[in-house]
Amino acid sequence: MHHDTVEATRRWVFAHGFTQTSRSWTTFERLLRARQSDVESVAVDLPGHGDAPPPADADLWASADRLTADGGAGTYVGYSMGGRVALHAALSHPDDVQRLVLIGATAGIDDPDEREERRLADERLADHIEDVGVPGFIDEWLTNPLFAGLTDATAMRADRLRNTAAGLAASLRATGTGTQAPLWHRLGEIACPSLVLVGERDAKFTELGRRLCGGLPAAELIVIEDAGHSVHLEQPEATADAIATWAEPPER
Repeated sequence: MHHDTVEATRRWVFAHGFTQTSRSWTTFERLLRARQSDVESVAVDLPGHGDAPPPADADLWASADRLTADGGAGTYVGYSMGGRVALHAALSHPDDVQRLVLIGATAGIDDPDEREERRLADERLADHIEDVGVPGFIDEWLTNPLFAGLTDATAMRADRLRNTAAGLAASLRATGTGTQAPLWHRLGEIACPSLVLVGERDAKFTELGRRLCGGLPAAELIVIEDAGHSVHLEQPEATADAIATWAEPPER
């Protein structure tokens, strides 16, 4: 491996999920650094979240541009929405995305009718966020069965409240899975080593994870026990162990 690549893989770039911010990675970054003490990490606020402005007529390609501009060359870790952004980044900025970790992610919705149905649902949800405001919406959002494994502490509600209704609504309209063109047919272009992480209780994304591994040329699937969609929040120690071991396998 070239020296520049070695140095780049010591840098970890984190992309959060919808309604989260860069701060949602704080605990997990600390766990990963404890396992790889010489790494550096950066967590990025995606458009419409945290301190990042709402996307203005943007899409996931523009979000990928922002992610790599802030992140530089390294290993990219994306959760849920952040995983979709990281996939786009791997395609549009392959020199930056030198390794890829996808947590509870998908490459999009294949069926055009289903995708349009999702787009309309996202539009209604965006309108609803603007109507009820962030605190009310976050309370509703966290009742989603996908997040049943989160506790009051791991849900990090206070951090999610840093977002604005305008930002979250704009994010849904511009970068939701209903708006996203699916990338399944392009996964073969992503040559970098990839790790796909799913929770054993998340049946939908376990199936999607297997499909991702079937399309990515150099991918490994790890199922985290006793976890749902948010494996890095529900089982942070096990998830950090899995990523660290994948990144630096023990010598045989």
